[in-house]
This record gives sequence, structure tokens and C-alpha cells, in this order.
Amino acid sequence: MRAVSLVPSLTETLFDLGAGADVVGITDWCIFPAGLDLPRVGGTKNPRIEEIRALRPDLVYMNQEENLAKHAHAIEEFARVHVSEPKIVDDVAALFRDLATIHDRDPQPLLERLAAARAMPKRDFTFAVAIWKKPWMWCGGDTYVSDLVEQTGGRNVLRDQKRYPSIDIDDIEADVIFLPDEPYAFTIEDAEAITRSRVIGPFPGHLFTWHGSRTILGLEFLRDLKF
Repeated sequence: MRAVSLVPSLTETLFDLGAGADVVGITDWCIFPAGLDLPRVGGTKNPRIEEIRALRPDLVYMNQEENLAKHAHAIEEFARVHVSEPKIVDDVAALFRDLATIHDRDPQPLLERLAAARAMPKRDFTFAVAIWKKPWMWCGGDTYVSDLVEQTGGRNVLRDQKRYPSIDIDDIEADVIFLPDEPYAFTIEDAEAITRSRVIGPFPGHLFTWHGSRTILGLEFLRDLKF
């Protein structure tokens, strides 16, 4: 199996699954595991198709939200495309099993780590997760990020909103507001300007937005927060 990963979170997951030897190409944004020495074929939104073709992959990993359909169509001319789109944490467990089947690996170690992370004590709190400013935008209830935080017992105050609603910060009433540092690079000043809620952040956004192995780390991050 020769695989190219155009999804940074899946690159990390493939290595954690023990399938790193199958990976022959990655994006410029694949930063985990650290120190990867593999051909880089561009970004998630602008991969260099001919360089991917030259790697002779059997399979190219893509994500429905991170990557573009036009690139998937171009790659399908020479390789199989695997498109994932986890919407909830349960989907991550299914993804582990799917990847393990493709690469003939044992998913159980990752599944056990995920189960242990999900078994944390639940806390009763309301929250909102910001993803942009100017205008303020948030994670609605039908997002992976919302489900991740709700695993800890929280209730998204925007759970009835679809995807990424734009709502002014002054209209958000929540016990906790999370400020990840991606896709918008929130600052300490942004956090200090919010006084009506407890603010968590800025913190590494990949703990909330990357699915796969990083889901486990995101849950552990939430478990260890003091609020």
C-alpha cells in the first residue's frame, strides 16, 4: 500500500496506527509526528497534483471539509481516493477501524485510548467555541468540535444553530468560552477582553479541530482543565 495523506490529522493517525511505512507523501501542514521526512505535495487546499501522481500512490486520503472536490476528481484519474468527514466522536472510532482494515493493522490500542479518554467524569457547564473574529463566528451544534466538548458534559449554547453561525460576542451567554488558535489566531488580548464568561485560550486549535489520534489528546486536554 502506497498512501498519500492530504489530511494532517490522518497523517498523524496513520503513524499512530503503525501504518506510517505506507505513507509516501504528505502536505505542508502535516506537523505530527514531529520530524517527518517525506515528500511534501502542497497544502490541503492547493496540492500539487502532478507531484502526487509521480509518487504512484494506491490511495490518497482526503477530507470533505479540508480538501476540494476538484482535486479529488483529478486524483481519481490515477489513484483511489478515501474521503472522511467525522461529525461526532463516535465517527472517529469507526475511522480507526476503517484505516486499520485498509492497512492491515490492529485498531485496538487506539480504540482503548479513545474509550479511556471518553470515560472522564462529566461536568455541568455551558460553553461556546469561537472560530473567527470580525465577524465573530462559532461552532454550532452539528459540528465535530461541539460534540467533542459535549463529551465532557458541557452543553453548547449554540447547539440549535447550524455549522458556523455569526453572532456578536456580546450576545453569547455561556459559562465557558473556548478560544482555539486556529483557524483564527486568537490572542491573549482577545481573551482578556471577554469578562462575562470564563475563557479558555488561546490554546492549540488542533486539539479541537483535528480528528483521529488528536481526538484523544483533545479529550484529555478537556479532562485536565480547571474551571
